[in-house]
Amino acid sequence: MTGTMTKPGEKKMVLVSGRAHPELAEQVADSLGCDLLPTSAYDFANGETYVRFEDSVRGAECFVMQAHPAPINNWLMEQIIMIDALKRASARRITVISPFYPYARQDKKHKGREPISARLIADLYKTAGADRIMSVDLHTSQIQGFFDGPVDHLMAIPLLANYVRGRVDLDNVTVVSPDTGRVRVAEQWAELLGGCPLAFVHKTRDINVPNQAVSKTVVGDIEGRSCVLIDDMIDTAGTISGAVKVLQDAGAKNVIIAATHPVFSGPACERLAGSGANEVVVTNTLPVPEERHFENLTVLSIAPLIARAIKEVFEDGSVTSLFDGVS
Repeated sequence: MTGTMTKPGEKKMVLVSGRAHPELAEQVADSLGCDLLPTSAYDFANGETYVRFEDSVRGAECFVMQAHPAPINNWLMEQIIMIDALKRASARRITVISPFYPYARQDKKHKGREPISARLIADLYKTAGADRIMSVDLHTSQIQGFFDGPVDHLMAIPLLANYVRGRVDLDNVTVVSPDTGRVRVAEQWAELLGGCPLAFVHKTRDINVPNQAVSKTVVGDIEGRSCVLIDDMIDTAGTISGAVKVLQDAGAKNVIIAATHPVFSGPACERLAGSGANEVVVTNTLPVPEERHFENLTVLSIAPLIARAIKEVFEDGSVTSLFDGVS
């Protein structure tokens, strides 16, 4: 394999990665048939980050991959510095690949004097020198409008749904949204599972207390049925674990949890392992260390999807064609 991927003519593609999730970057590189650009990156004693690319990127189409697990601010800063280094090295175009978009939950104001941090992240990317952003299953689609340039919104739903199809009886399954805000996503799930019925869990949340919500009741027919409980991310798993109990109390036959981003903060793994769910299915947009794995956890690789999207962007193709025009 070579360090760059070249298209006949003048185009040259370069794939670089931060240090947050090297396994995913290597999987993407393998899918593309290229190597990651050699990079020197380290931290000074006071916490400052240093990045330098070992080969020339002049005139290249550069794709900058970085996952954003905890400590998220460290990895975000590293990615911004990488973008700046590429811009100053005369890269032709820079595409940011953030599978888990940083600060995505802060996409609007709930109270006065709050920031809209998801917009700030887009501004930081743009100021650093990014021309394009690629991300997977944004918390809300409106985030696409925060960046002044193309945004490729990749969807992990087909990947997750294809796996779940083989784990349930399609004649006796219900897709369950954890709240009313994700019913549209649940509809996409239902379509991929053969037009199965929908349900949603009613919950309450105190906007003054982070990471806390109370699941109260389920709306929809789930008694005696297999339930696929879907969400975009699992952070501390309090909400999703509470929803599993609500479904079980309402007579669900069994429950499979499916989510894109395994944030898995604090007690998340213990809660999920003891929630009573038959299986927890996630993707590897974020790293899940071996010590955070538990018996009924399944991690699917998002790398082939990201690689296909990179190829479409590099060849001036259509990213939305990967999802039948949905974005």
